[in-house]
Amino acid sequence: MIEIIAHNLGPIMFVTVMAMLLIGYPVAFTLAAGGLIFFFLGVELSIFAPTEIRLFPNLLAANANRTFDVMRNEVLLAIPFFTFMGLILERSRMAEDLLDTIGQLFGPLRGGLAIAVIIVGGLLGATTGVVAASVIAMGLISLPIMMRYGYNRSVATGTIAAAGTLAQIVPPSLVLIVMSDQLGRSVGDMYIGALYPALMIMAMYCAYIAVLTMVQPKWVPALPPETRTLGGGILSLIAMIIISVAIHYAGMNLLYADMSYENRFVASATTATVFALCVSLVNRHFKLGLISRLTEQVIIVLIPPLALIFLVLGTIFLGIATPTEGGAMGATGALVLALIKRRLTLKTLKEALDSTTKLTAFVMFILIGARVFGLTFYGINGHIWIKELLLSLPGGETGFLVVVTVIVFILGCFLDFFEIAFIVVPLLVAPAEELGIDLIWLGIILGINLQTSFLTPPFGFALFYLRSIAPKKDWEDEVTGERIKGIDTTQIYRGVIPYIVLQFIAIMIVIFYPRIVTHYADDEVELDLDNVQIELPSLGGQDAEGNAVELPGLGGGGLQGGPNFGGDGNGGSGSGLPGLQLTPLGQPPAPSGGDAGGGAGTDDGGDAAPAPAFGLPPLDLNSSPPPTDQ
Repeated sequence: MIEIIAHNLGPIMFVTVMAMLLIGYPVAFTLAAGGLIFFFLGVELSIFAPTEIRLFPNLLAANANRTFDVMRNEVLLAIPFFTFMGLILERSRMAEDLLDTIGQLFGPLRGGLAIAVIIVGGLLGATTGVVAASVIAMGLISLPIMMRYGYNRSVATGTIAAAGTLAQIVPPSLVLIVMSDQLGRSVGDMYIGALYPALMIMAMYCAYIAVLTMVQPKWVPALPPETRTLGGGILSLIAMIIISVAIHYAGMNLLYADMSYENRFVASATTATVFALCVSLVNRHFKLGLISRLTEQVIIVLIPPLALIFLVLGTIFLGIATPTEGGAMGATGALVLALIKRRLTLKTLKEALDSTTKLTAFVMFILIGARVFGLTFYGINGHIWIKELLLSLPGGETGFLVVVTVIVFILGCFLDFFEIAFIVVPLLVAPAEELGIDLIWLGIILGINLQTSFLTPPFGFALFYLRSIAPKKDWEDEVTGERIKGIDTTQIYRGVIPYIVLQFIAIMIVIFYPRIVTHYADDEVELDLDNVQIELPSLGGQDAEGNAVELPGLGGGGLQGGPNFGGDGNGGSGSGLPGLQLTPLGQPPAPSGGDAGGGAGTDDGGDAAPAPAFGLPPLDLNSSPPPTDQ
């Protein structure tokens, strides 16, 4: 029995730790405790399975260095930066401004408010990166409005929950940062690879709302005219967009034509954006009436978060900044925006710092626990068991991705994405590389999968966030004075089902059309090492007349019996430097009277000076050793 346990300690450890996590024990402590308990158990059982258990007591000291490796990881610095940026923006009520403005923009359309929620969800995902903040903010702001004007409850709650989970896949997502670290790939490549799938998912959500407007128009009504306080003015907005695009192209081709492409793009885009913002601010301050009130509000509200997104993602995509640097700039930009809007108070700053510290400490402790778990799991060949299990799946690459998708989806119903990223993802790297799967592609598939698991009843985290702020009992609307029924949990569950289906369709599209993700590698230059030529520069300079002057070679006749450094090959220096002439061991010094090395060690008469013997007799390799005293 003991031998059976020893030979199967890997799967036993994995199942035990996962069961403890599913029961609800704290993640960091479960991982660390599981790693330590099975480490000592493995040391005791190693005599029964020496080829499968490679643990010994002194190996436990390796956990100290592995912990310091976590603390030295610069990639993880992006987590507190992006978290702080999102919390500052969320507490400065940016979501409220965005929802109000975009809701007014799309309000005249059926389903316009739902489309506005999806767009704002994408924008919040690109700025906050935190699902809980996005779902709660949009639920508090838009859910009462949607209920007030007759939206179907399931459609309203499902749209809010699904739009909030876009923070999982829209860069700069915390999921993508952690995923890139665990997969050993660039965060910038992960962001670029996630861009098209994120836009595709948002488009699928909007397409679903568009279909509802034709199939069930009563479920997604347009806002009544009296709620559109900003009035019309779509043509004015279109005109401003056209003018701004024209300024951008003029800047690219005329004003900044001498710069590199990246700098031209940034400079011209900044010029066009500043122009539109200045026109709107001047129009509002002096009441010139150059543009409509709707256009003015849209530009003033949308440009700051869009500029912040470009400051973070644009600089990363263009290669100007690393993700950590981009996160630092984003955090600074969020503080500046909150300060400009006069919403940066000491209380807001303290709350954001407290929440950032808690989340960062939570992530770091989970990662440290995962390192302790990983040391033991790899020491008992658990990774080999996982690898052989996954490689034996039918279907090759596609079969591997489908099975992994199902497993991660099931685990995502019970575990947080940090836990899955730190425990499961590292075990998938080896079999994925052996199958030739691009790890960025795998990371995006897992990211979409985790986004789906946030919506899945009954344990989806987004559902819990929305349930916590959705009214359960009937309530009286302050605007209309009408009595509005509360929202049941089953209505929330029914509302997310269409979005779960759309998510699965998106995963299948990414699996079968990997170019949606792998386009990130198009700009990489592949070097043909067989045709690489290395040309050494001249080690000389120029004289007073501008003629090239070569440095002298090192030596004349060179080392006897060795390479010739700078000589002419015939014992001459060929460069004016004296030759390096050493006497081989065991031979007498070179006879005097000749220039054996191009002038090395010569006196005024040209005779070669004898090489020093350092007081040692010549070495004769053929002689027998001297007798020893008995």
